[in-house]
Amino acid sequence: MKRRTTLCVAAVAVLLGTMMVGAEDKVPLKTELPKPMFTGTQTPLSVPNLEPLRQGPRPDFMVPAGTTNLASKKKVSSSDPLPVIGTLDIITDGDKAADEGCYVELGPKSQWVQIDLGQRTEIYAVWVWHFHAQARVYHDVIVQISDDPLFLNGITAVFNNDHDNSSGLGVGKDRPYIETNEGRLVDAKGAKGRYVRLYSNGNTANRMNHYIEVEVFGKPAK
Repeated sequence: MKRRTTLCVAAVAVLLGTMMVGAEDKVPLKTELPKPMFTGTQTPLSVPNLEPLRQGPRPDFMVPAGTTNLASKKKVSSSDPLPVIGTLDIITDGDKAADEGCYVELGPKSQWVQIDLGQRTEIYAVWVWHFHAQARVYHDVIVQISDDPLFLNGITAVFNNDHDNSSGLGVGKDRPYIETNEGRLVDAKGAKGRYVRLYSNGNTANRMNHYIEVEVFGKPAK
C-alpha cells in the first residue's frame, strides 16, 4: 500500500510539473500596432452576423516562447499579380499604417495573397491588416495553410467567414468583422505548412481588395 501511494504521489508530481512547464513556456503574443484612423461606432450596414467592436483591451493571446513573425520580408504572390495600387512586397514589409503608399489594392471579386515562409512551419497565429482608415468590412475573409503552393492538397483552413460560399471554398462559421488598427488575429492552432494564403472578396465601401500587412507567427516544424 505504501509503495502504491508513493507511486501515485510521484505521478501527480510529474503531471503538475509538466503542466507548470507548459504554462511557463507560454507568453503573450506581441506586435506593434499602427495608430487608429477612425473613432466612434461607424458600423457598416447590411452585414449579416456582424461581430460587434470589442470594448476594452484585447485579451492576451498566448503562444510558445520563441515564437516569431516568420513572414517578415518573405515573398508574396497573388491571384492579381499586377495590383491596381502598390506592390506585393508591401504586405510583409512591417509597415501597418493605413496611409497612402502603405497598402496594396487588388482587383474586384475573390482575390488572394500568398506568403511563402521558405520552410515548413508550425503556425500559431496569422495577423492580418486590411485597409483600416475607415470602418469597413471585407467579405469572405479566408485564411488557409498548406505545403502545396497551388493549394490543391493538404489544406488547413484556420479562418473562414464566407457565410454563403460565395467564394466557392466552403461555408465558414467565423463572423465578419469591422477593420480597425488592431487587425485580425487568427488562431492557427499549430497548423503546419510552408504557405499561407489569404482571401477576400471586396468590402462594404467598394469592390476592391486591400492588404496592408500580414504577420505569421510560428516556429520551424520538427
